[in-house]
Amino acid sequence: MAIPASMTGGQLSRRHSSYNGQDIRIAAPNIDLDEFPGNLKHDCLLYYFPECEALADKIAGLIPDKVTLGKIKWSHFADGFPNVFIKDAMKVRNRHVAFLASFQTPASIFEQISIIYQLPRLFVGSFTLVLPYFPTGTAERVEAEGEVATAFTLARILSNIPLSRGGPSSIVIFDIHALQERFYFGDTVLPLFESGIPLLRQVLRQLDDSDNITVAYPDEGAWKRFHYQFDDYPEVICTKVRDGDKRIVRLKEGQARGRHVVIVDDLVQSGGTLMECQKLLKSQGAEHVSAYVTHGVFPNQSWQKFVRANGSSTGFKYFWITDSCPGTAAAVEGKAPFQVISLAAPIAAALQI
Repeated sequence: MAIPASMTGGQLSRRHSSYNGQDIRIAAPNIDLDEFPGNLKHDCLLYYFPECEALADKIAGLIPDKVTLGKIKWSHFADGFPNVFIKDAMKVRNRHVAFLASFQTPASIFEQISIIYQLPRLFVGSFTLVLPYFPTGTAERVEAEGEVATAFTLARILSNIPLSRGGPSSIVIFDIHALQERFYFGDTVLPLFESGIPLLRQVLRQLDDSDNITVAYPDEGAWKRFHYQFDDYPEVICTKVRDGDKRIVRLKEGQARGRHVVIVDDLVQSGGTLMECQKLLKSQGAEHVSAYVTHGVFPNQSWQKFVRANGSSTGFKYFWITDSCPGTAAAVEGKAPFQVISLAAPIAAALQI
C-alpha cells in the first residue's frame, strides 16, 4: 500500500520543537512548501534516472506549474559503458535544474555521475542534486588501518560537482546514516539534510490507536539520531550485546507492555536486527509491533522474510518505508505489512530553495 504523495504536503512540514520548546534543534523538513512566499518560488526543470520515474512524476504532480520533467536518453555502447544524451540541452540555460538520482545499484552510479557533472556546465542558473539515499553512509569510519571509509569517498565525488552560473550546487539527502557525514562534503557544494520522520509522525497521528503509540529504537545510535523528534511519545531503547559470535538484542529501558510499539531507524539491510527487536518487544508484552525506516535497502530481496507466502505479515502490524530506494518501493507495493510513504512533498519543497 502506498500513502498518497498529496497527504505528505504542508501539514507534514510543521516543525516539531523538542524538550518543551527548549531544544534549539529544528526537525526536518527545512521548508514548508505551503508557506514559501509565492514571489520566491521558481520554475524547476527536473531530470531523473529511469528508476526514479514514479517519484519524479509525483513531485511534478504536486506543483505542476513549477516543476517540469526533463528528458534524458539512457543507453549503452557495445562495450557496456553509458551512452547518454540530454534532450533540449540548449533550453536549460539560466534555468533552475535538478537531477533525481538513485545510487541503490552501484553499477548505475557512473552513468548518473556523468549526467550530474554535465548539467551544471550547460550554463544553468542553478543546480540541485536530489539523492534521497546516500548509500555508503554506513561505511563512515575506520577502526583498523587499511579500512576505507567509502562514505567519505562518495562525499568527495559529489563535492566535485562543477559550479553552475549561480554558484555551488545543492545536494538534498534524507536521513544520512551518521550526522558527522555532513562534514565530509567540501565547500563547493551545499548539502541539505532532510528527514522522513515528519512524514511518519503524520501517519502515526492517523492510526486508530494513535494514543497508544510507543517509539522504539533498535540501538543507541538510532536513539541519538531521532529521539528529539519524538519527545512527545513514550520511548523504548534496545541495545545490542555480544555473546560470542552472536549479537543479541536486549531491552535497555522503557515499557512495551500493552503498547503499539513502532521501531524507528534510518535504514534496513537484511532486517535481522528489526526481527530480533520485534521478538523482544513481543516478549515484553507489546500489543502490536510496527517498524519504520527511511531507506528500505533490502539487498537480495531480503524484504521477503517479512512477508509470508500467502501475503500475510510476519509479526509486524505495519512496516513503513519511503520511496528513497525506488526498486524496493516498487517490489513491496501491495504486500503486507509494507506501506510506502512518498518523499515527493519534501523534495518538491526542497527544489524551491
